Amino acid sequence: GSFGDDVYKIGMTRRLEPMDRVRELGDASVPFRFDVHAMIFSEDAPALENALHKEFADKSVNKINIRKEFFKASLGEIEHVVKENFNEVVQFTKIAEAPE
Repeated sequence: GSFGDDVYKIGMTRRLEPMDRVRELGDASVPFRFDVHAMIFSEDAPALENALHKEFADKSVNKINIRKEFFKASLGEIEHVVKENFNEVVQFTKIAEAPE
């Protein structure tokens, strides 16, 4: 990934086309475009995002600005927390396309 192995952005968007947000994040300020490992639709996305951020707070990459949503955790750890807090079927991509 752009920030090394096991560094993931955990965030949400209210956009109708979520990939627009992903593309926006991969602008000139990062070395590579972002790969998507999971995209989850939730009736209460803020609660799910909050649960994930709380669970991984100690693994935040930026310890100063907690609004930066990058965490050093394995995809398996993230998947486990999602499944504990979200009861729909969610598919995770273990190896993303990574075109760059």
